[in-house]
Amino acid sequence: MAAGMEFSSNNALKRNLEKYAAQYATEQERQGSLGDGRSSIHYPSLFLFVGDQVAPAVSAVQEINRLKWDNGEGVVYVQIGTENQEHAQHRDHDTTQTRHDHYSDGAHSGYARVNGLSDARNGCTSDDGQVTRHVLPLSTIQTDRPSKTLRKDVHRSFHDSDQALFGLNRTLRRVSNRIAEYGRLYSSFDRIYVTVVTRADDPLNVLLPELTKLTETILAQSFKSVQTDLHVLVSEMEQVDSFGYASAAGLAFLRELNYMQGLDYTFSGNLLVTEDGISIPVVHPASPLFDLVYILSDKNERGTGVPGGWIENAEIICRICLLKNRKQDGDSSGSVTSTGANTYNNTSFKNNIRTTSDQHGYASAGFAEIRRPNKPIALAVLYHLYRYLLERMRQEPDWSIKDKLAFFGLDGASVERKVEGILPDEDLVSGMSGIMTHNVSFSDLKPLSLREAERALFGQGAEAYFRDNVVRLAEERVRQRSTQDSLRRKAEQSRTEHPEVGYFQWAAWSDNGFGSVREALLGLIRDKSVQLESARALLEQRQQERVEDQSFKRALFRDKQNVRNLIDCLLERVYVPRVELLRLENELQLLRVYDTEMEQLHTFSRSVTETLGTLERVLRETAVESIAAADEYIGQNVMEYYGKVTEALIADLEAKRGRDVWFEDRHMGDMNGLATEGNERLLQRLMEVCHVMLLTAEPLRVPFEEELLLRANVTITYGDKNVLTRDDLFRRLYRTLEEQAVVRVRVFDYTQEHRYEEKYFFGDHHSAFMDYAAHAEETSRIYKLGVVYEERSSGVEKLNLMGGFHLEDLMVYRNGRVYYDSYTENGYELHPSDLAEKLSPMR
Repeated sequence: MAAGMEFSSNNALKRNLEKYAAQYATEQERQGSLGDGRSSIHYPSLFLFVGDQVAPAVSAVQEINRLKWDNGEGVVYVQIGTENQEHAQHRDHDTTQTRHDHYSDGAHSGYARVNGLSDARNGCTSDDGQVTRHVLPLSTIQTDRPSKTLRKDVHRSFHDSDQALFGLNRTLRRVSNRIAEYGRLYSSFDRIYVTVVTRADDPLNVLLPELTKLTETILAQSFKSVQTDLHVLVSEMEQVDSFGYASAAGLAFLRELNYMQGLDYTFSGNLLVTEDGISIPVVHPASPLFDLVYILSDKNERGTGVPGGWIENAEIICRICLLKNRKQDGDSSGSVTSTGANTYNNTSFKNNIRTTSDQHGYASAGFAEIRRPNKPIALAVLYHLYRYLLERMRQEPDWSIKDKLAFFGLDGASVERKVEGILPDEDLVSGMSGIMTHNVSFSDLKPLSLREAERALFGQGAEAYFRDNVVRLAEERVRQRSTQDSLRRKAEQSRTEHPEVGYFQWAAWSDNGFGSVREALLGLIRDKSVQLESARALLEQRQQERVEDQSFKRALFRDKQNVRNLIDCLLERVYVPRVELLRLENELQLLRVYDTEMEQLHTFSRSVTETLGTLERVLRETAVESIAAADEYIGQNVMEYYGKVTEALIADLEAKRGRDVWFEDRHMGDMNGLATEGNERLLQRLMEVCHVMLLTAEPLRVPFEEELLLRANVTITYGDKNVLTRDDLFRRLYRTLEEQAVVRVRVFDYTQEHRYEEKYFFGDHHSAFMDYAAHAEETSRIYKLGVVYEERSSGVEKLNLMGGFHLEDLMVYRNGRVYYDSYTENGYELHPSDLAEKLSPMR
């Protein structure tokens, strides 16, 4: 149970650390302390997501744009799905659970509510500001499982439902008004860019012409020009449960897409619906439906699966949109000209990917980024700061054992004060002298021992008197003092005077080891036990002495006087030692109580120090895991380099503000006290202090390539021939970006008639690496190279565009054909009735 609780606690700590690292990384993306300048888009932008399966991409794209675009808050997103959204999401759960999991939060929520009300007749809309989600009322269609007429039924159900059209019209008009509200965020309102995103195997894309043309028509009432691109997400990774139908449905859509992108494609339909139910035709003249179509897969051109699956293509979608719609600042454009880098030209790209038969060409892209590993950096700095603070807490003060005993109130003077007052202050001998005696003559007492004489004189009276008036009172006072003056309370009091002594010292000093307080305390107990045995032996010896051998004064013929003198002698010789014996017994009892408390104190302080040590391990594990998740080259030497950076920052701060600056109340304060409240509270304070005092420092603001160079060489000694030069670094970065920006689609190269490529870097216009990249391979490159300059210093990105292929060239097309043919032969109708006969024969 304890192990399970610790595991759960550690997981909670790791979740907090991941949030902390993500927050720091987000701050760097949003300029934060680095001064990174985000790009802005020039014209308004609308993202239209068609289908249930593509719903997770909504949050992914929105999050990326929010971080990367200065006016990303003004981008509007529409997702059109069905009432079986949740089932479709569950079916694709495995393909979407990637590092973008947090993007899909809320992807299923609110699909059947508008201000808390459901309207099943017209479709349901939920609106959270930028994102509008609309559910088409196709309740009779079971889109969560394949049927022989699923795509055909979706198409028919939509056209048979006046309510579906009316609800969609209302939603899109509301979206158009929302875009108008964001007008102040854009440089121009003449044009709007529409980005349509769908999954090839989603049945709802059978309505792509209707949804696209209705969107364009409504937007055209507010904008002079509407430019629409389509991004088709395909899955080539083996689907365990539904690979057959998904492949067949995906190929059916690709065939329809080929038809829509034909130069002679036309469309006409009564799609506009007024509030009075009047339908107005929408016409698309002979031309491709989309300006450009991008095919993006979960496998790259080499046939390797993309980590994160198809949803990783969200970065590509966002970067292509920025490339086509970026606001050009004067400084940036000047920089582009000075390097000779070319800006993106959409018309030129379209013309270059058009095939020799004048058939519309398709495009794809690859994306890579190299940036300062912000998450591992935040975690590494946090770990090194905590490790330093822990070392400070572990440091032993230069104290003698006497000082340590005094800290717990166990030095000689303190123990004497504790023992003082345990015994009654009055003269015990005189107090006992009044005890009633038996009538015994002195001559009868003379041959007796002192023990026998006491019994003859007092019977049990003297013993009872001593027990009731001395022993019990002493025992009660011992009980009081063993609770009132506990070691824990004394140690806490001493800690206020000596804050440098904390639970690590408590644990060490209370342990039964050489030089510890516990060892000294046990030594006191041994010494006191020896004294006690000596006192007992002395008392026993005294009690065996004979009366006639005692040296008290005798009076002739005065028997009573002699008895009285004997009583005084007896009290002096026996009960004064008994009082000393009682004092030693109680002192020993107190010391043993303190030893028990010392043991408890050790258990407590050891548990706190173990908790502190656990936090150190969790911090290190989380940092190492984060580094391991980063690219092997980009994440190299993070712990080593930032260990030195953190050490230098700490030394600088302490030189300016004093060595105890960390333990001021406004910073870490009393870390020992925080530790007793649990690691979560301590971690929260640690993260706040690290963020304010270290993560904003200048050494963490250097350009990413300089930072990478410093890290690469941090383990290199002076004169080592393996030192990495800046040119070496630039060559590695350039090669790494190219290798990782592999196009995200598999094409048969030998069937591709015309391959055209353009490659674009995104980075800081002051960066030496960007200048290197702009001029690398100038004499040998066969592709167009462009540079998009941003005021960023935390990294560089590369977008590779490739186009000119036919859909028949795609591996997913060829692999899907066998399923398409088989399902068709088995009676599956994969196209609307009026469309199947218009499709070109398969090649």
